[in-house]
Amino acid sequence: MENLLDLYAQPLDPVQPVVCFDESPYQLVAEKRQPLPVQPGQPQRYDYEYRRMGSCNLFLFFQPAAAWRQVKVTPQRTKPDFAQCMKDLVEVDFPNAQRIRVVLDNLNTHSLATLYERFAPAEARRIARKLELHFTPPHARWLNMVEIEFSVLSRQFTSRRIPSIDDLQTATTAWANRRNASRSTVDWQFTTADARLKMQSLYPSYS
Repeated sequence: MENLLDLYAQPLDPVQPVVCFDESPYQLVAEKRQPLPVQPGQPQRYDYEYRRMGSCNLFLFFQPAAAWRQVKVTPQRTKPDFAQCMKDLVEVDFPNAQRIRVVLDNLNTHSLATLYERFAPAEARRIARKLELHFTPPHARWLNMVEIEFSVLSRQFTSRRIPSIDDLQTATTAWANRRNASRSTVDWQFTTADARLKMQSLYPSYS
């Protein structure tokens, strides 16, 4: 826990960025009937019935110190999907970083070993050398700041019916671009000192 809190307390470092990462399932939904258009004095109206169009997965990257986030939509959440996310993080999002410090939970797919299952050994090693994984403790996913971003995303998309992966990618990209443009981020206040005081019962006791 203190490892993560110390990371969050550090200033922005372009060559060693701290990026929070997680994923979440998403239910695709289509309209059974076309919504009634907006009219003077009346908002757009939707029918309560809908059609399920399957599910997909959202990968969310969040760099709090730079107020940057990105969403990738995939049909599923597998080890190769995670490996591709890490490759893109290294090669596309932060090509000039010496090392990327990634905060994530202990999901079984969250391992650098997945790189070797997806890519040739030399390529996998090149990607892995630029990644430094920092895991949240068990039952403490709240320590990952990307969970706050997922909460914002969920609230803004709860009432929307999105029928396809392409439509969802377009919508989430627009959402991320708006938040990036407005420099929205998390004002993280919980420090190592706070943890030692407020969570004292979790620390070993010494006589």
